[in-house]
Amino acid sequence: MIGARFIPLILKQVWRHRTRSLLTIAGVSIAMFLFIAVQTLQRGVHEATAVTAGDTTLVVYRENRFCPATSRLPEFYGSRIRRIPGVREVTPIQIVVNNCGASLDVVTFRGIPSDDVRGLASRWNIIGGSVDDWMKRSDAAILGERLAQRRSLTVGQSFDAAGVTVTVAGIMRSTEAQDQNVAYVHLGFLQRSAGAKGGVGTVTQFDVRVSDPARLEEIARAIDDAFRSESEPTQTRPEKAFVAQAGSDVVEIVGFTRYLGWGCLAAVLALVANAVVLSVQDRIREHAVLQTLGFRSGLIARLIVAESVLIGLIGGALGMVGAMALVHFGQFTLSNEGLSVNISGDWRVAVSGLLLSAGVGVVAGLVPAWRAGRNEIASCFRAV
Repeated sequence: MIGARFIPLILKQVWRHRTRSLLTIAGVSIAMFLFIAVQTLQRGVHEATAVTAGDTTLVVYRENRFCPATSRLPEFYGSRIRRIPGVREVTPIQIVVNNCGASLDVVTFRGIPSDDVRGLASRWNIIGGSVDDWMKRSDAAILGERLAQRRSLTVGQSFDAAGVTVTVAGIMRSTEAQDQNVAYVHLGFLQRSAGAKGGVGTVTQFDVRVSDPARLEEIARAIDDAFRSESEPTQTRPEKAFVAQAGSDVVEIVGFTRYLGWGCLAAVLALVANAVVLSVQDRIREHAVLQTLGFRSGLIARLIVAESVLIGLIGGALGMVGAMALVHFGQFTLSNEGLSVNISGDWRVAVSGLLLSAGVGVVAGLVPAWRAGRNEIASCFRAV
């Protein structure tokens, strides 16, 4: 450990070679910026696709279909699904998107029956407008907060996408990942719109809520068995497993970025280690003077490691702040097949980034600290 009385000495050593230190800190901050951004993206994918023991939602889709434009199920399937033991709630949903592929700017319309909006609203926090306003207009829409922010939309405004024109009747905030980037509209209105496929009486999917999370797979099999011999068979999966399957391209791309993150850490290690090695070589005689003044070799080694940690922490903090600010104000969302992966900052990601910066600083300073601690006083004075 380093006492508080040595902190001014450490700061002085970093500042003495300010150009080298500033360039190293800049390199570390850029690398940590990329690392934090990658970690944030991976966390968003994990939250959107990781099935947990408390999940109670199933998605009933047309078998062997993936894009909303190709999944068409008769609306009357809903009444049959409700009769299956363990099913608590069934919501028929018509989905229209302006882009079925992977994109950062996808508008997803979800048409739901007017009678079901109250149940959905129980998990929303209405921050603008109201559900009552939505009920009064057939072309009304309740927007997720992220969609409203990305499109700069407010209550009362009209907008169109994918051949659908709606008026914003409310803006809501939700903890559900798939609610934050969609526009909820009336089912009948969306079925008759130019962008919908199949027309009245046909929906894209059914969202099914079950009473017991432990029976999720059992109920999914029961639903598929009920329609196996129909002309429109179904494939039922837990919601997050469905998101993982439908957004497999996005998941695979994000998985590849893991290597970019580790590459950033390697770059940080190389930058800090190079700066510390050069700094130690420039101060060989100074270390000899410190030894003659009573500084033990172990203390000198710890001072060098502390200097390395300081550089890593400063660069890591700057990169972390930059990445978190970009994610917070950018409100980025990756969408594919009408499903969304929200990219949002998390304090756990920020803390892990700072801890890794400090850890890399320790590792980078170990070898030069060990070498400086082993040098004899006489050899240090003879060094050029």
